[in-house]
Amino acid sequence: MGLNLLYSNDRKGELPNSWYAATATPLAPFAPLTGRHKADVCIIGGGYTGLSAALHLAEAGMDVVLLEAHRVGFGASGRNGGQLGSGQRMDQEGLEGFVGKAEAQKLWHFGEEAKDLVKSLIAKHQIDCHLRPGVAWTASSRREAAHLHDYGHHLQDSYCYSEIEFLSPEECHQMCPSPTYKGGILDHGAGHLHPLNLALGLARAATGAGARIHETSEVLEITEGREVRVKTSAGEICADHLILACNGYLGGLNRQVASKVMPINNFVVATEPLGDAADQVLSRDVAVADDKFVVNYFRLSHDKRLLFGGGESYGYRFPADIRATVRKPMIQIFPHLSDVKIDYAWGGTLGITMKRMPYLARLGENMLSASGYSGHGVGTAVHAGQLMAHAIQGQAEGFETMARIPAPSFPGGAAMRSPLLALAMTWFALRDRIGI
Repeated sequence: MGLNLLYSNDRKGELPNSWYAATATPLAPFAPLTGRHKADVCIIGGGYTGLSAALHLAEAGMDVVLLEAHRVGFGASGRNGGQLGSGQRMDQEGLEGFVGKAEAQKLWHFGEEAKDLVKSLIAKHQIDCHLRPGVAWTASSRREAAHLHDYGHHLQDSYCYSEIEFLSPEECHQMCPSPTYKGGILDHGAGHLHPLNLALGLARAATGAGARIHETSEVLEITEGREVRVKTSAGEICADHLILACNGYLGGLNRQVASKVMPINNFVVATEPLGDAADQVLSRDVAVADDKFVVNYFRLSHDKRLLFGGGESYGYRFPADIRATVRKPMIQIFPHLSDVKIDYAWGGTLGITMKRMPYLARLGENMLSASGYSGHGVGTAVHAGQLMAHAIQGQAEGFETMARIPAPSFPGGAAMRSPLLALAMTWFALRDRIGI
């Protein structure tokens, strides 16, 4: 199979050296799977999707085993920008053209459900993940700022969404003193949080409800049938149902999902604490995402560091110098930070789809999968886990609504997908730079 993304950039059973890992509420390791066991449901993947499914199934009284190749929260769930966004990854205007207005309304409602679900789980299980309201979308031109304002009005008029604050160039600059941005919108209904602590909190809640979690238990083989058999190097699970929740780390476990969901890498840095100078980055405690095709996203941590995400790569290996990769767009946005010390730099692998919409699929009579959140997974993945839990219990309407979203395959097969995607991304990045 060649390189395995599970081990291309990380050590077995270890979280990356990120600011998140350094400041997370510690969770003792779960023992690897050994021996043969039975379960009602086996879940592969210990990120938001799998942990949410495990929690909701266990709360419903089902016997659940979750297998994670490294540690829970190891993948994108523990490394991302921490933004809990509204709606879907594709905006509502795009969705209306893609699936029609009626389905777009349902998907907006699901986006609202996803945010509410995350907020309610944080409150119910007392997860200390520094949840704060507010995500701003900023524009690099007045034309794009006008488009964002039009979109905000569209959300108000067509979706009765009243959480949008419209930012003039002056108000945007007051909030984010960067010469780059010319206005935008601030979504008070969205939020930002410590993503790894959210994942660890979901794991605690799932085990508290009775789910069995096994870490450092990479799945090597799945045998489909009336009873699904899942093998690791030291154990085997026989289950009535199987959930695939692997996202960018699926590898060769399922060809159907692999044809629809492609792994790409994204990178984040954490600066040294900025102290009083933090106001020269953000004067309000909100997160920001800009209008670039390869989005720059940032926010302040609770100890006043700038957490800045930028840059992508499409091969298996992370760049040798992640700090330099991310410092470049960071300095374009904040030139005055050219000499700031970067204390942490890390990469992660996420799953994207051709249309940037999540891929939920029924792979067989007793196999479900959800992945491909395309950078919008904090809410969507937690919600997808709940939808799969409901589907296994016979309440499949929500899952089927998401599964109806058209999901074209990536062209060229596994060997050509990364080169083709790299060419496409290079073109979009060039388009951003020259403004076409």
